[in-house]
Parts: sequence; structure tokens; C-alpha cells
Amino acid sequence: MMEILDETDLQILRTLQKNAKLTTKELADKVHLTPTPVFERQKRLERRGYIKKYVAVLDADKLGLGLQVFCKVKLKQINHEIADAFTRRILRIPEVTECYNTSGAYDYLLKVRARDMKQYQDFVLNKLGDIESLSSIESTFVMSEVKQDYAISI
Repeated sequence: MMEILDETDLQILRTLQKNAKLTTKELADKVHLTPTPVFERQKRLERRGYIKKYVAVLDADKLGLGLQVFCKVKLKQINHEIADAFTRRILRIPEVTECYNTSGAYDYLLKVRARDMKQYQDFVLNKLGDIESLSSIESTFVMSEVKQDYAISI
């Protein structure tokens, strides 16, 4: 059964989604509580898995990784063993920043970052191309990013 969070817990989560660098005191001020209960609530939310981790969102363009590609992957056949082998392989490829197992015409959707088309070509030929279970891929190149929001509407 899903645990019901109260409005204060939800407000803590909403606030941290906007800025995870807030100190406990700053967070407490924003949710109108004292630091001690906010600290305890935040730790409980972490323990229970509502907060998975804290990260810095980097500017890929400034880091020279401006080419973003969505790569749809279809496998020749799929079963637990093949799917597990594919996902283990994908987890080791640094260019793949996100990977989703999907339904429909393709089995997986990969979000890939590369410096340029040459690096992406190398990724396709030498990393994806080495996967024997791969049947086909379709690449969609991002021309501009319209919205990037990691927050979940709660």
C-alpha cells in the first residue's frame, strides 16, 4: 500500500526539487517549520526512497557534449536473459545518459550525448554495433531543447 504524505512532506519535496542545495535552515524557513523537524522529515523521506539522490544538472553544451540523440533500439528477440545482457551492456556505456524499456515498435529508448556526429557514429558502429542481439536502431536528433524539467508535479 502506498504511504500518504502530508502537505508538509510534499512541500519539502517540491522545494528540494527546485533547489537541493538549500541548508536545513533555509528549507525550514521555506516550509515554515523549525530546522529539527524538517531535518527529521527529510531524512525519513530519504530512507523511504522518496528522495533517491541529489545531483547537479550540468550544461552539456558548455562541456562539449551538445549533440543529443534519442536512439530507438529493437532487439532480434527478447527474453529475460537477452534483456538482462542488453541492459548490463548499456549501463557500461557513458554516452547513454538514460535508458528506458518500452512497448511498441521498439524495445528500448536511449538518450545519448555526444560531442558531434562523428562521436555518435562511433557510438553506433563500435558500441551498439557490437551487440549481437540488436536488430535495428532509429536515431532522432534533437535540434533544440524546448523544456527540461526534472521536477515531478506533486
